[in-house]
Amino acid sequence: MRSVALLPVLATLPWLGTSTPTPTESDRPSKRASVPTVTVSGNAFWQGKDRFYVRGVDYQPGGSSAMQDPLADKVICQRDITQFKKLGINTVRVYITDNSANHDDCMNGLADAGIYVIIDANNPRYSINRYDPAQSYNAQYLQSVFATIDAFIKYDNTLAFFSGNEVVNDNITSTLSARYVKAVTRDMRQYIGNRGYRKVPVGYSAADVSQNRMQMAQYMNCGSDDERSDFFAFNDYSWCNSNFITAGWDQKVKNFTGYGLPIFLSEYGCVTNGRDFGEIAALMSSKMTHVYSGGLMYEYAMEENGYGIAKIPGAKSPSITEEEGFSKFASALAENPAPKGDGGFTSTTHSLPCPTKDADWMVSTDKLPAIPANARVFMTNGAGAGPGLGGEGSQNAGGSDDDDTSSGDAEQGSGIVTASPSASSSKSSATPTNPNAGNAGKVPLMFTALVVIMVFAAML
Repeated sequence: MRSVALLPVLATLPWLGTSTPTPTESDRPSKRASVPTVTVSGNAFWQGKDRFYVRGVDYQPGGSSAMQDPLADKVICQRDITQFKKLGINTVRVYITDNSANHDDCMNGLADAGIYVIIDANNPRYSINRYDPAQSYNAQYLQSVFATIDAFIKYDNTLAFFSGNEVVNDNITSTLSARYVKAVTRDMRQYIGNRGYRKVPVGYSAADVSQNRMQMAQYMNCGSDDERSDFFAFNDYSWCNSNFITAGWDQKVKNFTGYGLPIFLSEYGCVTNGRDFGEIAALMSSKMTHVYSGGLMYEYAMEENGYGIAKIPGAKSPSITEEEGFSKFASALAENPAPKGDGGFTSTTHSLPCPTKDADWMVSTDKLPAIPANARVFMTNGAGAGPGLGGEGSQNAGGSDDDDTSSGDAEQGSGIVTASPSASSSKSSATPTNPNAGNAGKVPLMFTALVVIMVFAAML
């Protein structure tokens, strides 16, 4: 009886007796989200077939000292989403999140408002120490980073992850930490691929330090495809109520022309001489859109540094006070909408030569540290429960076990996900590569053999 039932099934299978791979279907969109996912193609971001420009704010009420996750508190985020709508933004960056908390209410509320989120994968307890990067690049740190990916990658309005923020600064010795920042970027991209997740872009937020800004940008876009960032961002406070030329933005556009990856400002908004937010008009103009994909104004909440545009009386205060900059920022966004068309983007991307060691750049090798042995298991088993913001921290955890830290340098290409093709070096469309495409055809062939064996067994 079983043989009779199986034979018609075998006859209807289109891949029976052929080695032609079955096309892999695209992942279905999450039912919980109300916005299309944003992808990377060429040197630009895309929302479907439309060019996407980052037009947002940096969002961390209470600052880093408060160690507060604004996306884990429904009261806080609902209050601020109302204000975000008034501003007309499409993106917020959050520096500190709790990877052990639930974020459904806030992330869905932001999605309903058409707002995307860029997540910093680090926090003050779990981050790379710029002056002792080897010990702080350890399994405990990566477990927290990967758990943060797990916590947010399920939301369609998660736009991107930052692998670090201003780790390299104006201290020359801090450039030695660049190798570890880039290794974390590689590890995050590999983790996303190995876990079969949507390909959320991963990149770095650099300090606007003149002596190493271009070296850092070049370094994050050199080497094998698995080691390169998906984008590059930097913090820029050079526009001090001035103009395109005085701020030096004309030279920065020139320097980054042909860079090969999407670029945007992860922080901007100098407060010297007041603020007119003229940066927005420049960012949305043809003078910049062929290179830049917008930026994030620093910042939403007024803190002691005086950069905020909304004063919040208390952490869970039901209302806020709009500062003078609030209406100015909203007006600048309204008067300078995102341009139509592709903005003169470059449809192909490419790697660059790695920078050479000099007086301002101390990195002397193109090789990256190998992932710690005790962190490799996360690639197949997942990161597990995140330590949250109350964890023991990781910066000094690397000395307890030799396998907790890197045992040496990895050969270029060693971080490539074996179950999927490496990232393409020439992209001409906004359609993301399916991370499981490399497996197409393998499972059907194995299943065919199994079914045939079952048929013969049933006929005996």
